[in-house]
Amino acid sequence: MNCDLLLQGGHVLVTPDRTVVADVAISQGQIVAIVPQSLNSAEAIDLETDSTQNSITAQQTLDVTGKLLSPPFVESHIHLDSALTAGNPRWNQTGTLFEGIEIWRDRKQNLSLEDVKQRAIATLKQQAMQGVLFVRSHADVSEPSLTALQALLEVREAVQDWMTLQVVAFPQDGIYGGPQNEALLEEALRQGADGVGGIPHYELTREDGVRSIHRIFELAEQYDRWIDIHCDEIDDDQSRFLEVVSACALRREMGDRVAASHTTAFGSYNNAYALKLLGFLQRSRIHFIANPLINITLQGRTDSYPKRRGVTRVKELWQAGLNVSLGHDCIQDPWYSLGTGNMLDVAMMAIHVCQMTGTAEIDTCYNMVTWNGAKTLGVADQYGIEIGQPANLLVLDARDRYDALRRRATIQMVISRGKILAETSPCNPVWLGRE
Repeated sequence: MNCDLLLQGGHVLVTPDRTVVADVAISQGQIVAIVPQSLNSAEAIDLETDSTQNSITAQQTLDVTGKLLSPPFVESHIHLDSALTAGNPRWNQTGTLFEGIEIWRDRKQNLSLEDVKQRAIATLKQQAMQGVLFVRSHADVSEPSLTALQALLEVREAVQDWMTLQVVAFPQDGIYGGPQNEALLEEALRQGADGVGGIPHYELTREDGVRSIHRIFELAEQYDRWIDIHCDEIDDDQSRFLEVVSACALRREMGDRVAASHTTAFGSYNNAYALKLLGFLQRSRIHFIANPLINITLQGRTDSYPKRRGVTRVKELWQAGLNVSLGHDCIQDPWYSLGTGNMLDVAMMAIHVCQMTGTAEIDTCYNMVTWNGAKTLGVADQYGIEIGQPANLLVLDARDRYDALRRRATIQMVISRGKILAETSPCNPVWLGRE
């Protein structure tokens, strides 16, 4: 067999719970062979396509012995329209969600297509350099110009050769927070947004919040779109819109096309209510997206001590068999002035904040920024290091998932659609002191 690129001797993550030491062959943008080095072992089962793979020649061969070969990272939740605006027009001094919204309301009055496109593409490149090849971004559609949406739709096309970008129509100020907002949300779907979003906890009343969720589901069915709602991103234990989202998904049989982002109030619910809700969630089977970096920062601001962690019940959702993925949410914007787009940072924060320090739990946090994210984005059928799949994969300077997370390992190589997109040399510090 002849191929374009052969990666030899890597520790290949072929499934969320299976690693093999193997050679991976890539041709014409696809994975064409995965040949375990121990061909007589049980690891070899179902990986080879035929016996000719034992003698593979390649135009380019790379020795990745001892390196971790992983599917690419998935960014399940980010706001590219506001990325790289921290400090403009002013800094968020209180660190709260609501001051961030006010700052962004001022900043977005001066948006232009080129402004949003330039920052979004710069952010996507920054993410791609760190192994992110699938991204779901929310676009604020609360302004009559729909500038943020139109810019991100253009960016979606501009990066399609090396990045899969999904755009959510997100009414930042609420569907019923302004007289035009409902119409703007629908117009965003007509213009080509991939999904429909909402923010029920920021609507003017509880009744408006419930009404907004029902409208979101109506629009999703009308325009055949999936749903991703900013849901209960607040410390208020009486903010209970998640139950409404779950009920709508269950009744309309749309659970696999619905994601609830943040759900931080879930961490403040009393356990009796949380247990009841968890049972309903298992029936509706919606996806969950936690954003541990931003939520550990924004939430709990009104607490003295003890302070709440401000993150949803990630471990309990996972233990209940629900799909949980992770997002960076913000990169240098009015809500979070830090961030580089590195999903290993996100997973590492989840390990700590969610107290997921068991070995299986650590591996699961890695899966939340890979396979679980692919399920959330609905791209699982085109994801993974498998024969016949698009050749999207990473070479990490690590032995396994634990090692990658513990050291926030360098992503040495990013391969997108069979081509090497980025390379980074690992840091090699040298001790010069005395013994």
